[in-house]
Amino acid sequence: MSGDSAFGASGELENDEGERLQKVLARVGWGSRRECEILIDQGRVKVNGEIAILGRRVKSQTDRVEVDGVVIGVAPGLVYYLLNKPVDVITTAKDTHGRQTVIELVPFEPRVFPVGRLDSDTEGLLILTNDGELGHRLTHPSFGIEKEYLAHVDCGQNGVSESALKRLRDGIELDDGVTSPAEVGQLQSGVLRIVIHEGRNRQIRRMCEAVGCPVERLVRVRIGPIIDRTLAPGKWRHLTTSEVVELNQATTN
Repeated sequence: MSGDSAFGASGELENDEGERLQKVLARVGWGSRRECEILIDQGRVKVNGEIAILGRRVKSQTDRVEVDGVVIGVAPGLVYYLLNKPVDVITTAKDTHGRQTVIELVPFEPRVFPVGRLDSDTEGLLILTNDGELGHRLTHPSFGIEKEYLAHVDCGQNGVSESALKRLRDGIELDDGVTSPAEVGQLQSGVLRIVIHEGRNRQIRRMCEAVGCPVERLVRVRIGPIIDRTLAPGKWRHLTTSEVVELNQATTN
Protein backbone atom coordinates (compact mmCIF):
# COMPACT_ATOMS: atom_id res chain seq x y z
CA MET A 1 0.00 0.00 0.00
CA SER A 2 1.45 3.39 -0.92
CA GLY A 3 1.85 6.05 1.70
CA ASP A 4 -0.94 8.25 0.28
CA SER A 5 -3.49 5.47 -0.22
CA ALA A 6 -6.56 5.16 1.97
CA PHE A 7 -7.31 1.62 0.89
CA GLY A 8 -6.30 -1.72 2.40
CA ALA A 9 -5.22 -4.77 0.36
CA SER A 10 -8.85 -5.79 -0.09
CA GLY A 11 -9.71 -2.46 -1.72
CA GLU A 12 -12.03 -1.47 1.12
CA LEU A 13 -11.74 2.03 2.54
CA GLU A 14 -9.54 2.06 5.64
CA ASN A 15 -10.44 4.78 8.12
CA ASP A 16 -7.98 6.82 10.15
CA GLU A 17 -8.11 4.27 12.96
CA GLY A 18 -6.96 1.44 10.73
CA GLU A 19 -8.46 -1.97 9.87
CA ARG A 20 -10.23 -4.32 12.24
CA LEU A 21 -7.69 -6.72 13.71
CA GLN A 22 -9.56 -9.89 12.72
CA LYS A 23 -9.66 -8.70 9.11
CA VAL A 24 -5.91 -8.08 9.14
CA LEU A 25 -5.20 -11.52 10.62
CA ALA A 26 -7.43 -13.19 8.06
CA ARG A 27 -5.73 -11.31 5.24
CA VAL A 28 -2.31 -12.68 6.19
CA GLY A 29 -3.55 -16.26 6.47
CA TRP A 30 -4.49 -16.92 10.08
CA GLY A 31 -7.87 -18.33 9.11
CA SER A 32 -11.36 -17.01 8.50
CA ARG A 33 -12.43 -13.81 10.17
CA ARG A 34 -14.45 -15.86 12.64
CA GLU A 35 -11.42 -18.01 13.46
CA CYS A 36 -9.37 -14.86 13.95
CA GLU A 37 -12.04 -13.42 16.23
CA ILE A 38 -11.69 -16.54 18.38
CA LEU A 39 -7.90 -16.04 18.56
CA ILE A 40 -8.47 -12.49 19.77
CA ASP A 41 -11.19 -13.54 22.22
CA GLN A 42 -8.82 -16.12 23.72
CA GLY A 43 -6.29 -13.40 24.50
CA ARG A 44 -3.69 -14.84 22.14
CA VAL A 45 -3.17 -11.64 20.12
CA LYS A 46 -1.26 -8.54 21.21
CA VAL A 47 -0.97 -5.16 19.52
CA ASN A 48 1.99 -3.02 20.54
CA GLY A 49 2.50 -5.23 23.59
CA GLU A 50 -1.09 -5.10 24.84
CA ILE A 51 -3.59 -7.95 24.73
CA ALA A 52 -6.10 -7.08 22.04
CA ILE A 53 -9.87 -7.19 22.38
CA LEU A 54 -12.53 -7.70 19.74
CA GLY A 55 -13.18 -4.50 17.84
CA ARG A 56 -9.55 -3.38 18.06
CA ARG A 57 -8.34 -1.59 14.95
CA VAL A 58 -4.73 -1.58 13.82
CA LYS A 59 -2.64 0.47 11.44
CA SER A 60 -0.98 -2.40 9.64
CA GLN A 61 1.95 -0.31 8.41
CA THR A 62 3.04 0.78 11.87
CA ASP A 63 1.47 -1.37 14.61
CA ARG A 64 3.30 -4.41 15.99
CA VAL A 65 1.07 -7.51 16.05
CA GLU A 66 1.87 -10.75 17.87
CA VAL A 67 0.06 -14.08 17.92
CA ASP A 68 1.01 -16.45 20.75
CA GLY A 69 4.04 -14.25 21.42
CA VAL A 70 5.29 -14.38 17.83
CA VAL A 71 5.62 -11.13 15.87
CA ILE A 72 3.93 -11.37 12.47
CA GLY A 73 4.07 -9.17 9.40
CA VAL A 74 0.68 -7.60 8.69
CA ALA A 75 1.50 -4.81 6.24
CA PRO A 76 -0.45 -5.17 2.97
CA GLY A 77 1.41 -6.71 0.07
CA LEU A 78 4.03 -8.70 1.95
CA VAL A 79 5.34 -11.65 -0.06
CA TYR A 80 7.73 -14.48 0.79
CA TYR A 81 9.46 -16.52 -1.92
CA LEU A 82 11.60 -19.63 -1.61
CA LEU A 83 14.10 -19.97 -4.45
CA ASN A 84 16.45 -22.83 -5.29
CA LYS A 85 19.40 -20.78 -6.50
CA PRO A 86 21.48 -22.35 -9.27
CA VAL A 87 25.23 -21.96 -9.70
CA ASP A 88 26.46 -18.76 -11.40
CA VAL A 89 23.46 -16.67 -10.30
CA ILE A 90 24.35 -13.64 -8.18
CA THR A 91 22.64 -12.92 -4.85
CA THR A 92 22.06 -9.23 -5.40
CA ALA A 93 19.45 -6.91 -6.88
CA LYS A 94 21.68 -5.72 -9.74
CA ASP A 95 25.04 -6.77 -11.16
CA THR A 96 27.30 -4.29 -12.92
CA HIS A 97 28.87 -7.08 -15.00
CA GLY A 98 25.58 -8.18 -16.52
CA ARG A 99 25.41 -11.52 -14.73
CA GLN A 100 22.02 -13.07 -13.88
CA THR A 101 20.71 -12.21 -10.42
CA VAL A 102 18.28 -13.95 -8.11
CA ILE A 103 15.87 -11.03 -8.53
CA GLU A 104 15.46 -12.01 -12.19
CA LEU A 105 14.23 -15.48 -11.19
CA VAL A 106 11.21 -14.30 -9.16
CA PRO A 107 8.29 -11.96 -9.99
CA PHE A 108 9.34 -8.38 -10.71
CA GLU A 109 6.55 -6.86 -8.62
CA PRO A 110 6.36 -6.37 -5.75
CA ARG A 111 10.07 -5.68 -5.39
CA VAL A 112 11.80 -8.06 -2.99
CA PHE A 113 15.30 -8.52 -1.60
CA PRO A 114 17.31 -11.68 -0.87
CA VAL A 115 17.60 -12.58 2.81
CA GLY A 116 21.29 -13.15 3.37
CA ARG A 117 23.39 -14.37 0.47
CA LEU A 118 24.73 -17.39 -1.33
CA ASP A 119 27.97 -17.16 -3.28
CA SER A 120 27.82 -17.36 -7.06
CA ASP A 121 29.21 -20.92 -6.99
CA THR A 122 26.92 -22.07 -4.15
CA GLU A 123 23.51 -23.61 -4.83
CA GLY A 124 20.39 -24.06 -2.78
CA LEU A 125 17.62 -22.46 -0.81
CA LEU A 126 17.28 -18.70 -0.56
CA ILE A 127 14.41 -16.63 0.83
CA LEU A 128 13.38 -13.39 -0.88
CA THR A 129 10.83 -11.04 0.65
CA ASN A 130 9.75 -7.43 1.08
CA ASP A 131 9.23 -7.98 4.83
CA GLY A 132 12.13 -5.95 6.16
CA GLU A 133 11.57 -6.81 9.82
CA LEU A 134 11.56 -10.57 9.28
CA GLY A 135 14.51 -10.28 6.89
CA HIS A 136 16.48 -8.45 9.56
CA ARG A 137 15.69 -11.06 12.20
CA LEU A 138 16.64 -13.93 9.87
CA THR A 139 20.08 -12.46 9.23
CA HIS A 140 20.96 -10.87 12.57
CA PRO A 141 23.52 -13.01 14.45
CA SER A 142 21.67 -12.64 17.77
CA PHE A 143 18.90 -14.95 16.53
CA GLY A 144 21.30 -17.71 15.46
CA ILE A 145 19.17 -19.10 12.64
CA GLU A 146 20.55 -22.44 11.49
CA LYS A 147 21.60 -22.99 7.88
CA GLU A 148 22.25 -26.55 6.74
CA TYR A 149 24.54 -27.42 3.83
CA LEU A 150 25.75 -30.44 1.91
CA ALA A 151 29.42 -30.00 1.05
CA HIS A 152 31.15 -32.25 -1.46
CA VAL A 153 34.85 -31.98 -0.63
CA ASP A 154 38.11 -33.20 -2.12
CA CYS A 155 39.72 -35.27 0.61
CA GLY A 156 41.02 -38.36 -1.13
CA GLN A 157 39.68 -41.89 -1.15
CA ASN A 158 39.49 -42.16 2.63
CA GLY A 159 37.27 -39.12 3.04
CA VAL A 160 37.51 -36.55 5.82
CA SER A 161 39.48 -37.73 8.84
CA GLU A 162 37.98 -37.81 12.32
CA SER A 163 40.48 -35.22 13.49
CA ALA A 164 39.42 -32.86 10.68
CA LEU A 165 35.75 -33.41 11.51
CA LYS A 166 36.44 -32.59 15.15
CA ARG A 167 38.20 -29.36 14.17
CA LEU A 168 35.22 -28.35 12.04
CA ARG A 169 32.84 -29.10 14.92
CA ASP A 170 34.88 -27.29 17.58
CA GLY A 171 35.72 -24.16 15.58
CA ILE A 172 38.26 -23.19 12.96
CA GLU A 173 40.67 -20.26 13.22
CA LEU A 174 40.01 -18.06 10.18
CA ASP A 175 41.40 -14.66 9.32
CA ASP A 176 38.26 -13.04 10.78
CA GLY A 177 38.27 -15.07 14.01
CA VAL A 178 37.37 -18.53 15.28
CA THR A 179 34.14 -19.99 13.92
CA SER A 180 31.40 -21.01 16.34
CA PRO A 181 30.86 -24.73 17.01
CA ALA A 182 29.07 -26.42 14.11
CA GLU A 183 27.21 -29.66 13.54
CA VAL A 184 29.30 -31.71 11.12
CA GLY A 185 28.77 -35.27 9.93
CA GLN A 186 30.15 -37.30 7.03
CA LEU A 187 27.22 -38.83 5.16
CA GLN A 188 29.55 -40.73 2.86
CA SER A 189 33.18 -40.39 1.89
CA GLY A 190 33.76 -36.77 0.95
CA VAL A 191 30.16 -35.61 1.51
CA LEU A 192 29.62 -33.53 4.63
CA ARG A 193 26.45 -32.30 6.31
CA ILE A 194 27.29 -28.99 7.97
CA VAL A 195 24.95 -26.87 10.10
CA ILE A 196 26.07 -23.37 11.07
CA HIS A 197 24.33 -20.31 12.50
CA GLU A 198 26.81 -17.68 11.41
CA GLY A 199 26.87 -15.86 8.09
CA ARG A 200 30.49 -15.05 7.34
CA ASN A 201 31.65 -14.63 3.77
CA ARG A 202 32.35 -18.03 2.16
CA GLN A 203 32.52 -19.50 5.64
CA ILE A 204 32.06 -23.19 4.90
CA ARG A 205 34.48 -23.08 1.97
CA ARG A 206 37.11 -21.45 4.16
CA MET A 207 36.49 -23.89 7.01
CA CYS A 208 36.91 -26.92 4.78
CA GLU A 209 39.96 -25.50 3.07
CA ALA A 210 41.53 -24.89 6.49
CA VAL A 211 41.41 -28.64 7.22
CA GLY A 212 42.78 -29.55 3.81
CA CYS A 213 39.48 -30.52 2.18
CA PRO A 214 38.52 -27.90 -0.44
CA VAL A 215 34.84 -27.74 -1.41
CA GLU A 216 33.94 -28.93 -4.89
CA ARG A 217 30.18 -28.39 -4.58
CA LEU A 218 28.12 -26.65 -1.91
CA VAL A 219 24.32 -26.78 -1.57
CA ARG A 220 22.19 -25.12 1.11
CA VAL A 221 19.34 -27.48 1.94
CA ARG A 222 17.71 -25.82 4.97
CA ILE A 223 17.11 -22.33 6.37
CA GLY A 224 15.88 -22.60 9.96
CA PRO A 225 12.70 -24.72 9.71
CA ILE A 226 12.41 -24.38 5.91
CA ILE A 227 13.24 -27.46 3.80
CA ASP A 228 12.14 -28.34 0.28
CA ARG A 229 13.75 -31.30 -1.45
CA THR A 230 11.43 -31.08 -4.48
CA LEU A 231 12.10 -27.52 -5.63
CA ALA A 232 14.18 -27.70 -8.82
CA PRO A 233 17.20 -25.43 -9.40
CA GLY A 234 16.09 -22.04 -10.76
CA LYS A 235 12.51 -22.52 -9.54
CA TRP A 236 10.68 -20.63 -6.81
CA ARG A 237 7.45 -20.85 -4.86
CA HIS A 238 5.56 -18.87 -2.25
CA LEU A 239 6.22 -19.81 1.33
CA THR A 240 3.07 -21.12 2.98
CA THR A 241 1.46 -19.25 5.86
CA SER A 242 2.60 -21.97 8.26
CA GLU A 243 6.19 -21.65 6.99
CA VAL A 244 6.12 -17.88 7.52
CA VAL A 245 4.77 -18.49 11.04
CA GLU A 246 7.58 -20.98 11.70
CA LEU A 247 10.19 -18.44 10.54
CA ASN A 248 8.67 -15.82 12.82
CA GLN A 249 8.69 -18.29 15.70
CA ALA A 250 12.34 -19.14 15.03
CA THR A 251 13.29 -15.46 15.20
CA THR A 252 11.33 -14.51 18.32
CA ASN A 253 13.54 -14.25 21.38
